[in-house]
Amino acid sequence: MKNYLSILILCLIFNKVHSIEAKIIHKIQNQIITSIDIKNEFKYLVALNNNLKELEKEKILRISNESIIKEKIKKIEILKYFKKLNINDEYLSLLLKNIYTTLNLKSLNDFELYLKDYNLTLEEVEKKITIDALWSQLIIKKYNSQVTINKKQIKKEISKNSNTESVKYKLSEIIFEIENKEEIEKKYKEIIESIKETGFENTAAIYSFSESAKTGGDIGWINKNSLNKKIKENINNLKIDEISNPIILSNGVLILKIENIKKSKITIDIEGELKKAINYERNRQLKQFSKIYYKKIKKNLEFDG
Repeated sequence: MKNYLSILILCLIFNKVHSIEAKIIHKIQNQIITSIDIKNEFKYLVALNNNLKELEKEKILRISNESIIKEKIKKIEILKYFKKLNINDEYLSLLLKNIYTTLNLKSLNDFELYLKDYNLTLEEVEKKITIDALWSQLIIKKYNSQVTINKKQIKKEISKNSNTESVKYKLSEIIFEIENKEEIEKKYKEIIESIKETGFENTAAIYSFSESAKTGGDIGWINKNSLNKKIKENINNLKIDEISNPIILSNGVLILKIENIKKSKITIDIEGELKKAINYERNRQLKQFSKIYYKKIKKNLEFDG
């Protein structure tokens, strides 16, 4: 109830944009979240996913509120393991390029000009993606040894199709939580209705707990051979713009949308595809560990607001 009232207060504050003053909305350990923080997160998320503009302001504010809480909690935990919030320049440049190319921008200068339209600076964006990158490094350190991958089985699947048609999918995802299996169908129908009303990108921002929610669920191009058997079976007969049935994972339920499909007759580089498939499966499992770890630390933090 308190969170709901805070969001309503924010709506009133944002409607008086010319006279904004910082108001503390949340306190998490030694970190505070102000109305300005949420407003800046609002601008950042809309810059990354323009489709959010189509949602009601209150919905975007709720998404922004949850997003900045997640960022602050990650920052608290990261600073226990890293002295400074820094990553090397080469890696930072790569992450920035991934963002601006997704936005169909050609250069970092174009990206900086684009950000000005949202009253954002490149430095602000760099801080945010640095926190996400360090969080990923932390998860890898903690859980990489627990990732289990059956390389022989993956290689066997790739070898079956080594001289046949190569299929690549451009995918978007929504990963949602449930309390029990009986909730899956109800939640799935709710999400499908939201997709019909507001589009997949906005629905991902509302319902998905995956990091890809910030960019409308976009996870890019993935070779069919890189997908595990369960996912492959669920999307094998889908056409462009079609959406999968719910796919049950160990920590949630996955919905995939086929954005595009590329097919070509080639002799597949088995070792190259094996490497890609292993990376995809490792990242998928690490995402699951990330969510488990985040929920664990959030539960143990002092949270006011």
